[in-house]
Amino acid sequence: MFQLTRDHAWEVLTEHTKGDSLRKHALAVEAAVRGYARIFGEDEEVWGVVALLHDFDYEQYPDLTDHPFRGAEILRERGCPDFVIRAILSHGEHTNTPRESKLEHTLFACDEMAGFVTAAALVRPSKSVRDLEPASVMKRMKDKAFARGVSRDDLRKGADALGLSLEAHIANVITFMRERAEVLGL
Repeated sequence: MFQLTRDHAWEVLTEHTKGDSLRKHALAVEAAVRGYARIFGEDEEVWGVVALLHDFDYEQYPDLTDHPFRGAEILRERGCPDFVIRAILSHGEHTNTPRESKLEHTLFACDEMAGFVTAAALVRPSKSVRDLEPASVMKRMKDKAFARGVSRDDLRKGADALGLSLEAHIANVITFMRERAEVLGL
């Protein structure tokens, strides 16, 4: 039986993901998703598990014809609950899995935003999220050359799905990531 615990999710993540950068991304998304779980009165542990696992297969299967489908197969074989697998499948537009639950919308909203906030923090002189402000992230979003692989439309859609302004979502993600800044190396 698949254990919906952070320790078990971390074991699965580190079994399949050896790179520090992708592990830190998982930790950043976890911090953001857990923060929203607190706000929404949801199960922080379970939501954190989903966040940690959302890209666990990406290092082995980076092609979008495989990711996150291969990961879903692995989790299914291990007895992972369907709602976890569905949330992971829904985080990518290319999977054609419509987002329905609050968890699914939150994972989508936090995935790219956590990556963008990380990138914005790393170009600061401090290389830290501790002194990063939402206005700085908003300014970076206007620069098409900055983190060009991140869809600005997805960032906006994520905030909209949470019923938040883009600036409020950015502020929340920064706050949640600050709580884990040391672990994130930010």
